[in-house]
Amino acid sequence: MQLTLENPDFRYTLRGADGRGALVNDRRLESSFILAPNQLIEDWRPRAIADLKPEDLAAVLELSPSVVLLGSGASLVFPPAAVMAACLTRGIGMEVMDNAAAARTFNVLATEGRKVVAAFLL
Repeated sequence: MQLTLENPDFRYTLRGADGRGALVNDRRLESSFILAPNQLIEDWRPRAIADLKPEDLAAVLELSPSVVLLGSGASLVFPPAAVMAACLTRGIGMEVMDNAAAARTFNVLATEGRKVVAAFLL
C-alpha cells in the first residue's frame, strides 16, 4: 500500500501538546497561546484555568470562530461559568479538554475546514 503525505492548506499544524508545552509546526511553545489554522497568537496572558477571565477570550473571539477549543493544561479542568458564557451567549460553541485532546481535535476540525480557534493554557 502506498501512503501519500497531504499537506494541509493552512499555515499552522499542531503536532502535539501537553501541560508544559506544544509543538506548532516545528516550534516548541512553552507559554499559553491561541491558535487558528492561519494565525498564531503567542504569550496569551492566562497560565491556568483559575487565572482565566471572560475578557481573556477577546483575542479568541476576534478570530470569528464557530467553535472554540480550550486546552486546560495536562488534565481536564472546566473554567468558571462566566468564561463559558463569553462564547455561548454569542452562539459560539466551546469545548474544554486537556491539551493533548485539544491538539488532536484542532487538527481534525482544521482539516475539515471548520472555523476553529484553540486556546491553550501552559
